[in-house]
Amino acid sequence: MDVDLVIALAGNANVGKSSIFNQLTGMGQVIGNWPGKTVEKAEGMLLHHGKHIKVIDLPGIYSLSTYSQEEIVSREFIALEHPDVVVNVVDATALERNLFFTLQLLEMGTPLVIALNLVDVARKKGISINEKKLENILHASVVPIVAPKGIGVHEIVDKALEQANEKPLQKNHAISYGPEIETRIEKLERLLSGVSIGYPLRWTAIKLLEQDPEIVSKVSEKHPDAIVAAKILASEISHIHKEPCTTVIASERYAVAARIVKEVRSFKETEKPSLGERLDALSMHGVYGYALMFILMLSILVFLSYFGGWLSQTIQELFESINPEMTGFWGELLWNGGVVGFYATLSIALGFILPFYLILGFLEDSGYLPKIAYLMDRPCHTIGLHGKACMPLLLAFGCNVPACVGCRIMETKRDRFIAIFLSTLIPCSARTVVILGLVGVYLGFQWALLLYVFDFALIFLIGRALNRFLPGMSVGIIMEMPPYRLPSALVVIKQAWNRFKPFLLTALPLIVLGSIIIETMRLTGVLALVSDALSPVTVAWLGLPAFTGFLFIFGILRKEAALVLLISAAGTTDIPSVMSPVQMIVFALVIMIYVPCIATIAALIRETGWKRAGLITFVEIGLAIFIGGLAFRILTVFM
Repeated sequence: MDVDLVIALAGNANVGKSSIFNQLTGMGQVIGNWPGKTVEKAEGMLLHHGKHIKVIDLPGIYSLSTYSQEEIVSREFIALEHPDVVVNVVDATALERNLFFTLQLLEMGTPLVIALNLVDVARKKGISINEKKLENILHASVVPIVAPKGIGVHEIVDKALEQANEKPLQKNHAISYGPEIETRIEKLERLLSGVSIGYPLRWTAIKLLEQDPEIVSKVSEKHPDAIVAAKILASEISHIHKEPCTTVIASERYAVAARIVKEVRSFKETEKPSLGERLDALSMHGVYGYALMFILMLSILVFLSYFGGWLSQTIQELFESINPEMTGFWGELLWNGGVVGFYATLSIALGFILPFYLILGFLEDSGYLPKIAYLMDRPCHTIGLHGKACMPLLLAFGCNVPACVGCRIMETKRDRFIAIFLSTLIPCSARTVVILGLVGVYLGFQWALLLYVFDFALIFLIGRALNRFLPGMSVGIIMEMPPYRLPSALVVIKQAWNRFKPFLLTALPLIVLGSIIIETMRLTGVLALVSDALSPVTVAWLGLPAFTGFLFIFGILRKEAALVLLISAAGTTDIPSVMSPVQMIVFALVIMIYVPCIATIAALIRETGWKRAGLITFVEIGLAIFIGGLAFRILTVFM
């Protein structure tokens, strides 16, 4: 398909870029509020007035420096891929901070359309922005929009088409720096004339004065004298202002942004704080914030335990009521292997996994997750991380794979390794299925909660150990707190479906196949042989029934398969008839700790390399076996 226009969406984090992207393309990209989640650009197609338009959703960033992978991805795409138009999404409630990034985009000389988002929220806060005056100052089209509701979104595309057909102004300097800076920029421009590294000449000169590592590296290959000159000129600016040149240039940009805001924004004092502001104060309070977070998390676990248990049991009873009592090898294989495997998996998916994804989507879209990161910043520092790590760790409750990938947002390799290691110990939705579907349903919620408490204590201890013995220190962060927003039902459902769909397409057939294989092994006696071979660990040390040995191996494929395959291996859905309460707890405990699923192992290898992935895997296997055996001996005394 021929593409008529390429539009790149760029802006700060949490300004609504992904909402616009979904409105335009209909693609189900995950929309969240944690930093760096869209590290790799997302793209989709749009047919608008007969034009085939490609839309690129770039990561949320605050500057065009190279301090993070997100900034590198965005600026290289804008400067080197040359999109026809860049749509700069700006938060109308935080105009000055957003304009700091806008001015940098204008310095790159790229065709620009400004999408002024959240104008409805701004009005409620008493903020009024003169869009026409802002257009005249920036020489770029300004479109007021409300992205969550789709208001003004398609007008952005109209303006982008107009902008793409216009000739860009060659000398549209967004910022006129002070004469002591401008003269030195001009000197560098003259020195760099004839040298091309793919970036605009003026912008390159400014970045050399800022000593941008990537630009310095590229220019030094072609014109090393320019690097020497840039250092001299930058030191002259620093001497004049008594501050580093980078700070001087950034201050100039902020000053320009402040002047623009003063001209275009008027503010009317509101009578009382909004509901969102009151919720902000409550959710980030030093005492009430933690209490609210604890109550919320506990409520989610209780809901999933009881609702999931009820729905799971209802589905199982429905299928059992139509059990045709099939006999013989093929009859038992078809029913116990295929049908039981299917409905047991379906009951778990609909009872536990889908509701969890709906809840996670609601929390993401409401803006509450960054508040948790803020609250957890101090506790995270005790294990060598900061509050930013809470984002992938929270994501791990859904699935460990995106959590491992999400750890890319950590600034250092040390922080990244600690965060990845700990994220694999978080009970994902698959392990939650075993904890709640086995222990929670048959022994009560209090025992399931106790397993979670133990797991969090283990994570804390391992984090402390890693923080102590790994060289280096944790770095600090500055995080943005997005405002609370009413979640969009459509977005929440779309997010949940996009996470749930891979389970239906890959895990469900795999688990049913595994159930059939295990039933075949049971009927032919092979299962008994495999189980006997593993019995020194499963029976002698862990105190579990012999048939559980094979489940730990097959559970590596998909953890949620463990509970379904346990039913198949036991030959009954009445688990208490074949396992004691102690055995159920130990089984869930080992499943909770031991090696992640095969998809997580693949993510570990991709993110940390074979050596560290192997280390994490074998440490967790050893811990699971050791702790499981101890737990069996201790619990046997008290239960």
